[in-house]
Amino acid sequence: MEGIQHRMVEVNGINIHIAEKGKGPVILFLHGFPELWYSWRHQILALSNMGYRTVAPDLRGYGDSDIPESVDSYTCFHIVGDLVELIDVLDPHERKVFVVGHDWGAILAWFLCLFRPDKVKALVNLSVPFLRFDRNIKPVELWRAYYGSDHYISRFQEYGEIEGEFAWVGTDRVEKEFLTDFPVLLPKGKLFKRPLDEPITLPSWLSEEEANYYVTQFQKTGFTGPLNFYRNLDRNWELLKPWVGCKIETPAKFMMGDKDLVYHMPGMKDYIHNGGFQEDVPGLKEVVVLEGVDHFISMEKPSEVNQYIFDFFSHFIEPK
Repeated sequence: MEGIQHRMVEVNGINIHIAEKGKGPVILFLHGFPELWYSWRHQILALSNMGYRTVAPDLRGYGDSDIPESVDSYTCFHIVGDLVELIDVLDPHERKVFVVGHDWGAILAWFLCLFRPDKVKALVNLSVPFLRFDRNIKPVELWRAYYGSDHYISRFQEYGEIEGEFAWVGTDRVEKEFLTDFPVLLPKGKLFKRPLDEPITLPSWLSEEEANYYVTQFQKTGFTGPLNFYRNLDRNWELLKPWVGCKIETPAKFMMGDKDLVYHMPGMKDYIHNGGFQEDVPGLKEVVVLEGVDHFISMEKPSEVNQYIFDFFSHFIEPK
């Protein structure tokens, strides 16, 4: 990770850790669960060499950033508030940046474009499309209806419960299980498919050293901060009622793998490919589905993702 600079930035009443490299227009990278700024290491290095200033924070509750204690401090408004102030710090003149998001980072990037489109020049989102709001059913109830009470989102709701189970299994095992084969179901008493005494074979795109970086960070912080994002899903649903029916006009490109668990959620392929996604995001320019790729697309196929990002953002760079 040669040449990557690290510093703390005070925004929205908390301290956020950022990793950055390069000079030029800012690209802000937003990570997902259970990740860190480090998930963007390939993009930081590559795109900083292509003429961009690349910046990846640890979102609130993660890594070296502050971890507010209250569950109520993790609504979409708190986190987007962090991002708005961070953008102003990173580009005090234009106060507007390119954004790339993955997983929860993608969700937050959609919200950023919904609430403050003036802050985003263009967007590349990975793995999670914009999801229209259902006026009638809360998200946690929706997932439980589809998948049952063992679905990971349902299991994450009770404060302290899943943390206790994760502690019993051990941070090393938990983190490597999620990065290797993100589990849709987490049954009580047998969280993961593999027996705990069976070694995990890491995927080819993740070395033991890289996996251990995540493990070391989560051993220090625990998982409560990241889990609190999920504990605000229903609260966000209530808070977002004024935006029901609103469209995202920001120029956007979307990418995901055809093996991604999100791609195989009920109704998702139809929504993405048959007009619903484009209706909700009129600014959507292209959808790319990579064959044989799973959830952690930026690490699984870094060269392809880097090139797609560079090519798309190049359309919005004014010639000097």
